[in-house]
Amino acid sequence: MIGECKFNTLGLMLDCSRNAVMTVNELKRFIELLSKLGYNQFMLYTEDTYEVDGEEFFGYLRGRYTQKELKELDDFAYEHGVELVPCIQTLAHFTALVRWPKYADMKDMDDILLVGDDRTYQLIERMISSLRKCFRTDKIHIGMDEAHNLGKGRYREIHGEVDRTEILLYHLNRVCEITQKYNFKPSMCSDMFYRLACGGEYYSLSSEFDSSIKEKIPENLSLVYWDYYHLDKSFYDGMIKGHKQLTDNIIFAGGAWKWTSFVPNNSFSIAANRAALASCIENGVKDVFITLWGDDGAECSAYAVLPAIVSAACLAHGIAEEDEIKRRFKEIIGCDYDDFMLLDSPDKYEGVKLDCIINPCKYHLYNDCFLGIYDSAVEPGDGEIYAGLAKKISEAALRANGYSYIFDTISRLCSVLELKAEIGIKTRRVYKSKDKNALVDLIKDYEQMIERAKEFYRAFRKQWYAENKANGFEVQDIRLGGLIMRMQDCHDRLVDYLDGKIDSIPELEEEILPLITRKDSGGAWANMVTPNVL
Repeated sequence: MIGECKFNTLGLMLDCSRNAVMTVNELKRFIELLSKLGYNQFMLYTEDTYEVDGEEFFGYLRGRYTQKELKELDDFAYEHGVELVPCIQTLAHFTALVRWPKYADMKDMDDILLVGDDRTYQLIERMISSLRKCFRTDKIHIGMDEAHNLGKGRYREIHGEVDRTEILLYHLNRVCEITQKYNFKPSMCSDMFYRLACGGEYYSLSSEFDSSIKEKIPENLSLVYWDYYHLDKSFYDGMIKGHKQLTDNIIFAGGAWKWTSFVPNNSFSIAANRAALASCIENGVKDVFITLWGDDGAECSAYAVLPAIVSAACLAHGIAEEDEIKRRFKEIIGCDYDDFMLLDSPDKYEGVKLDCIINPCKYHLYNDCFLGIYDSAVEPGDGEIYAGLAKKISEAALRANGYSYIFDTISRLCSVLELKAEIGIKTRRVYKSKDKNALVDLIKDYEQMIERAKEFYRAFRKQWYAENKANGFEVQDIRLGGLIMRMQDCHDRLVDYLDGKIDSIPELEEEILPLITRKDSGGAWANMVTPNVL
């Protein structure tokens, strides 16, 4: 990347905890690419997916990185001018860990560790001492975000009512004592300070903090202001000003949206980061990184957000013109920028504003054919739109070189949705019409849809194994395998109805209530597949 970077640190964080644990070889490829783009830091977000001495259940069966693998990655990154930084959790986000009986009584509630318990700090010390063996950096990110129910569970049973900010500060100082012992300079997410001061709200521009809080924050700690949601520079200005009430050591974390769907949201990411990075430059924030989360199964490839990653790198180096960003994308990535932007399109509706984060291609895929939970977000012609996208993205795959497998996956998804998006509404209409000829044609649609779903599964499986360890794909087997079996069951019941083996299909007798509109997100997979209890 030509030009001087406006920041001391330009980093990228990859989520390796939400089932997708990128292989060591693929991480090396990713690090090489980041180096070419001018990134000088790479953060591995690992909640429990790394080896900890004496903790055999830590990352058990989850594809955790061994200490040997982490050392190998650290050496490789160093050789390419990239600082590899551990990005872990030390308070909440231990969902996978606390399911094991060994850790059950080390839990406050939800996924939050029990503050004040010596076993909690023994565990955290083993975590940090193990990481110290693997990383040459003196930096560590200790998380501590989204501990919404801190102090409300077992902690309260033991200690009674205690000011929750005091609980947080106590724990923070205990953890920072451990990081100091192992020569790490910690950073943590800032949201819990805001949430505790503002009634649970993070993005509050009117926040006021008691001066005593600042005095109790360790001097060598940096606060990470994370924000992937806003498009207005003035909002970031206000939040940075608010953070300066607590510390001058501020790090900003933006996002490259790949965590709501099978497809990315580059257009929103680019717009948000353009505003955020401009604010950081103006307000003297010298360290920034871009996050690639993997919520709800990590279905979207990290490479799908290359436009957002390249754009952020360009902006950090003072390159803001879109044509120049596209030119550099072509030069470094070897593919056309506009082709990659096509990957956003299955989650874009014409007329929906840029600031809407929606995931229709995911909820159309998982929306039950008979129960129709999300049929209210379907409009006539949606299938035709997906058919057109399948063709466009398939053509782009021919030009995508080493990334063609990503385009193939998304093209095949659109091919499924050509039939699947409107199948529930069509099924109800045909069923109520009692038109046997239309029912025969509908059954044929189901058969074709099922075959296309199998083709999509095979393409998605290829994508997963090209990038990630095998652990975690069993979740996709369960989800997509369950989807295919459910579609088959709906098909078979329609055949039975046609043949007179059953005289009704009760689900199709019910009226569908409006749940969401085209401007809404469908949420996570568990919300999409059934109104019943999983």
